[in-house]
Amino acid sequence: MFTYIVLNLIFLMTLIFFVPKKLQKPSRAWWMTLAVILALTLIFDPIIIAAGIVDYNPDLILGIRLFGAPIEDFFYALYAVCLIPLVWRYFGPRHD
Repeated sequence: MFTYIVLNLIFLMTLIFFVPKKLQKPSRAWWMTLAVILALTLIFDPIIIAAGIVDYNPDLILGIRLFGAPIEDFFYALYAVCLIPLVWRYFGPRHD
């Protein structure tokens, strides 16, 4: 059965495909951005779920929730923080 964790694994595989061969250690700014995005996810996801804007089929999630938000939602925040710098690296302005 297709679940949200499978969707997360697909995202992870695409992310790995675009990661540069030589990885740099994440900067302090990257860690701070991750913390902010995860905090915003922790605050706003339960609100939009409680308001009925978004809902999840209980058969398709792991069942682990943080303040009402499925743990799978936090993967998307992590992917955003990883993917945006990669997109910028490949498609942003070149400074050669």
